[in-house]
Amino acid sequence: MSAIIVFAHGSRIESANDAVRKAAVDLARAGGFPVVEAAFLELGKPDLASAVASVVSNGARHVTVIPYFLTLGLHLERDLPRLIDGIATVYPDLDIRVTPPLDGHPALIEALLDRAKH
Repeated sequence: MSAIIVFAHGSRIESANDAVRKAAVDLARAGGFPVVEAAFLELGKPDLASAVASVVSNGARHVTVIPYFLTLGLHLERDLPRLIDGIATVYPDLDIRVTPPLDGHPALIEALLDRAKH
């Protein structure tokens, strides 16, 4: 089984974390994906290790982590690889992959155009 984890920074403002959780639910629904969870680097629950533990306990053998970040900054260059390495140590047979951040995706320009027009 495959799982997707939408990985965000996290915020002290819980409604911001809820927006990421809703994006994960909407992604699951729109893509027909059976297992999609949100996870947070800090200031939100669950953290990435807990989200991976949850999906693995439910049978996931493949996990795709989608960074809910616009650009490749320090958190994605330093923190996320460190977290992935730690998870790989705990689950050596797990196929875990990380996609690029949102920057460069053509839909991002469409979203910016939509915001500019309204």
